[in-house]
Amino acid sequence: MVTIISRRDGPRREDAEIKRFLHENRGTIDQMANHLTNGAWQARRNPGTAPEPEAQSSTRVAFSTGGTPRPAEPYVRISPNDRVVVMDGATGRQLEFIGEIRGSRKARRFVLATGENGFIAPLDDAARHKLADLDGVGTADEDAEDRLKHDISLRLGLAEREA
Repeated sequence: MVTIISRRDGPRREDAEIKRFLHENRGTIDQMANHLTNGAWQARRNPGTAPEPEAQSSTRVAFSTGGTPRPAEPYVRISPNDRVVVMDGATGRQLEFIGEIRGSRKARRFVLATGENGFIAPLDDAARHKLADLDGVGTADEDAEDRLKHDISLRLGLAEREA
């Protein structure tokens, strides 16, 4: 006995419902797609209607801090991904990359950012000489990272910051 399974004539009921839903909600879908792509959806669908950029605009937007710039407040920070950096407390920006803490939990050690240690952007010579003997220092116990931050801060002449 042979059973022949053939496709029904016309679209499946599920396909017809989806087409109807998409057709009824086309405006909302287009609006959301345009919002999520910052206008690229509409520009892609209507290539001739994309607004052309103005050559010169008389409106200028500027942001001001409202006075003189604040002096940098550098401090040493060990980030959650074990990067040791000098941060600016006033802006939250990284000022300098010092090195990394590498290894497993029991064998963690500080690695200074030098070319010999495989870093692309090594420390400048002055900071490297001040911190050279800290390269390879173990940081496995609880207070070792705090001591490392303290030692780096002292050697670079930076203020310590409370956590």
